[in-house]
Amino acid sequence: MASLDFSAEIKTLRSTYASIAEVSDINALKNSIAELSEAAGAPDLWDSPEKAQKVTSQLSHKQSELERLERLHSRIDDLEALVELAEEEDEPTMLDDAQTELENIQQKLADLEVVTLLSGEYDQREAVVTIRSGAGGVDAADFAQMLQRMYLRWAEKNGFTTQILDTSYAEEAGIKSTTFEVQAPFAYGKLSVEAGTHRLVRISPFDHQGRRQTSFAAVEVIPLIEQTDYIDIPDSDIKIDVFRSSGPGGQSVNTTDSAVRLTHIPTGIVVSMQNEKSQLQNKAEALRVLQSRLLLLKKEQEDAKKKELAGDVKATWGDQMRSYVLNPFQMVKDLRTNYEEGNPSAVFDGKLEGFIDAGIRWRATERAEG
Repeated sequence: MASLDFSAEIKTLRSTYASIAEVSDINALKNSIAELSEAAGAPDLWDSPEKAQKVTSQLSHKQSELERLERLHSRIDDLEALVELAEEEDEPTMLDDAQTELENIQQKLADLEVVTLLSGEYDQREAVVTIRSGAGGVDAADFAQMLQRMYLRWAEKNGFTTQILDTSYAEEAGIKSTTFEVQAPFAYGKLSVEAGTHRLVRISPFDHQGRRQTSFAAVEVIPLIEQTDYIDIPDSDIKIDVFRSSGPGGQSVNTTDSAVRLTHIPTGIVVSMQNEKSQLQNKAEALRVLQSRLLLLKKEQEDAKKKELAGDVKATWGDQMRSYVLNPFQMVKDLRTNYEEGNPSAVFDGKLEGFIDAGIRWRATERAEG
């Protein structure tokens, strides 16, 4: 026990905690909790269940984050007090307990430190995961379903809500593809490091001769881009022209400048409306149509962004990022980070924290060097 310098170790803990607290911005976190608590208490909150779910989910996550930070700070204080007491009373058993607590706090800080690395533009978003079977026939379809269960189990263990959006089943066994949402803050930042080609090596349960089979599946992860049903258009972005309506109609239609043409200057979209007798009515209708067109344009741009973020994952030989080997030995290894686990069954049951944390750190290093 004498070889362990508790004073230096606790000083390191406090320094690491201070860095995490600064990045987490505890004051901003408290302000956000206050605002969300006020929103959660609004009497009309549940008039929109989708909005209510989002507010309560964000509030719960931020409260948990603050509680985790404050609890760690208290544990470091308690550890320091425990060490002082143990040294005063020359109690080796208490020092053993202190070392165990020190190691636990170090692990908790390491876990929190990983979250501070999630600083990408979309990292805080919820995630949409798509898994496709690749080369390997029925084994690949079965592997794709194994991966689906793995990620759903990981989400379940972390208390994250999931929603399966689409599943295409294969004829013999497994699935051709599946798409599901993981509804939790930072789900995209965490799961995005799982994107790529995954490889399975095992004795095929579908091969009557019991031969070893290699199969592949592709995992794509994109952020859940928030959709809105209203586009705010600044007046300065619109050019308004009024002109006399033409064609069949009553006297007021043909003799007044009731027709309206709106030009959206940033995009060049033009909308003309002359169906109504009133200029105000035509303007309102033209604005509604312009908003619809801009919303459609926004969706097309978001879809293009999603495709760019998802990348092109081929799910074949040569570009795998992780191998799951069940025969002739048992191991799961990430080929980018070299992180590995010797118990594939636990990994397929959702034990992914080590792979995800290593992936986040690897990505942060790649970004820094790039």
